[in-house]
Amino acid sequence: MKSILLTLFMVPLLLCSDKTDTINNEIKNESPVVLELFTSQGCSSCPPADELLNEVKSNKVIALSYHVDYWNYIGWKDPFSKEKYSNKQRRYASKFNSSSIYTPQIVVNGKEHFVGSNESILKNKISEYSKKTSKNYITISEVSKSNNKIDFKYGTEGNLQDQNLRIVLVINQRTTSVKRGENRNRELVNSNIVVNEQLFNLKSNSMNGSILIPEMVRPEDELSLILIVENDKLDILTATQKAV
Repeated sequence: MKSILLTLFMVPLLLCSDKTDTINNEIKNESPVVLELFTSQGCSSCPPADELLNEVKSNKVIALSYHVDYWNYIGWKDPFSKEKYSNKQRRYASKFNSSSIYTPQIVVNGKEHFVGSNESILKNKISEYSKKTSKNYITISEVSKSNNKIDFKYGTEGNLQDQNLRIVLVINQRTTSVKRGENRNRELVNSNIVVNEQLFNLKSNSMNGSILIPEMVRPEDELSLILIVENDKLDILTATQKAV
């Protein structure tokens, strides 16, 4: 009788264990939605997209705001703009067979794009991509911040062939008084501002990493570190983020 009772009690435990493993695998295979907004403080149609990006960001929606430099000629030089972010957008244009680039533009997981202020499309795409799973997985640990550098460790799972690691540092939010250009005399609140980015070929599943903190970062700025695994076609396979 005791033996039968023990057997009966063991079955639910085994079932519970199997269910837990399934849940853990599902969590591991979940891949955050990565939104890359190409924007500019010199673009009058960009502020609504900037606000929308900040609204939808979450633990599972990684928001990145790349400030391009091709609007600077109008009269206001965006302090966060960089030529390399404009070139990054041009690489996406080449991928999407687009003859031109525009702002505000959102790219989802490196796979498709649309006008960044279109709330209905954005939320539909977040819902769509949040249901997708990935064979890749990445974690950040042991993050430390010195005067001008952030050090960390990362671990990845999945195939590394033809895959790259993108390390991104963002300012969580900054307000700017715009004096000239299309947005003159406006107080613009920008969020998730990319201030540094590095790209490396993934050669190991675990390694130490670091990224420099640019001089434009102020002591009071809140920073986040984002790690993205992408392939040579610019498709984003997985990502993670951590407050610094």
